[in-house]
Amino acid sequence: MTLSRILKESNGRPLPKRKRKDADTSSLHRSLLCLILSGTILTVFIILYIDYIPWHLGHRTVDSIAKRFGYDKPVHAVVIDAGSTGSRVLAFTFHEAYLDGHLILDKELFEYTKPGISVFADKPEKAAASISTLLEKAKKEIPKEYWSKTPLILRATAGLRLLPQEKAENLLNTLRAMFKKTPFVTNDDSVAIMDGTDEGIFSWFTVNFLLERIGGNAARTVAALDLGGGSTQVTFSPTTPETLSQTEHIHQAIAPQGSIPVFTNSYLGLGLMAARKEVITYNNNGLVNITSECVNPIISNKKFHYAGVDYLVSGLKENYPTIKVPGNSYTTAEERPIVSFDTCSEIVTSYIRSIAKPIGELPHKQINAFSYYFDRAAEVALIDERKGGLVKVSQFKTAAQNVCKQANADQPFMCLDLTFIWSLLENGFGLRADTNIFLFKKVNGHEISWALGVAYSLLKGR
Repeated sequence: MTLSRILKESNGRPLPKRKRKDADTSSLHRSLLCLILSGTILTVFIILYIDYIPWHLGHRTVDSIAKRFGYDKPVHAVVIDAGSTGSRVLAFTFHEAYLDGHLILDKELFEYTKPGISVFADKPEKAAASISTLLEKAKKEIPKEYWSKTPLILRATAGLRLLPQEKAENLLNTLRAMFKKTPFVTNDDSVAIMDGTDEGIFSWFTVNFLLERIGGNAARTVAALDLGGGSTQVTFSPTTPETLSQTEHIHQAIAPQGSIPVFTNSYLGLGLMAARKEVITYNNNGLVNITSECVNPIISNKKFHYAGVDYLVSGLKENYPTIKVPGNSYTTAEERPIVSFDTCSEIVTSYIRSIAKPIGELPHKQINAFSYYFDRAAEVALIDERKGGLVKVSQFKTAAQNVCKQANADQPFMCLDLTFIWSLLENGFGLRADTNIFLFKKVNGHEISWALGVAYSLLKGR
């Protein structure tokens, strides 16, 4: 009972001092009791939240409330992905979660430029100019008052791993000199070649972070398959003794609630462009004028540039297979030259098996694949380019068989690329024909890239 109510019940007459004191004490006791009850309820809520509510849902709820009251702290990071076919800048904006300080991604800038810096191996100043253009875009994205607190990092991938060491170092040193002049936070390690293992781990982190599966139980995480131009990575949380015994491939991945052991393997030479080069040069004895069984006979001297070399690629000019295309009332039937899928796939599979072998546990995981897996599937309408989707391994094979029967000068390497992707999944990694593959380019509007994992580790001081 409040003091005002007590006064009202006494008909407005002042209470004796003793009674007023008792009323004050009673009110104080009630207030204290309410405070204790509120604290108890809050404690119970937190316990329930920690034990029963999914990690990401509970954090999101509390964080949303904290953000409304202005308790979020924005932090930024800029990552340059210097890949074999192009360079990308990702400028991330996070804020710290109210409860435990883990980072929540708000947005990122994603910009892309071609070609990759490895093309400028003999002209490193041009590589610096292309990266400088990307940095200018990052400066426009991040408020100026945060530049001096924002870490900047560049990691080159398979494109530079495949260059002669002297040329690669010359490129990197030119970029290091440029980085020292930027307003962002840099150090001696800000420009380097990324190890394939790190590429796999950070890609895995990105996928699971965006899917909100990385907090709590590691069994909820998904496997990540990244197909780049020069290399490919497979990463997942291992559970079987067979996988765990491969200690050379077991590493610790970052996570908001501590590190998580993962299996990761990076295959240099099994990137899409590296494999394409190996397949088209099969039995060509180092020539740059190439005839390939995996290219349609209508193709003549198609230029393919890889690792500083221009290859002129043609299809078979004799003894090639054909299919009969029925005519209509205006045309007669004709013989159309095609690629022999069986012959091409034999060459492709032989190359893949020289590098990769099946991973016993992988077919039992939920698998998310991206980069060139996504691009090629979208280009032949296996998935929606905007939304992504779900495909089976066998669908890549069917798509390859169909494309190999088409004479398409606009996509001369599509038959080869799809055949490679199917064989890599089935013969290289040991996936079943009916294994489901989830293909996405973005999750909740955010780009799937190992750069997000790098940015998180930079800001959390790994």
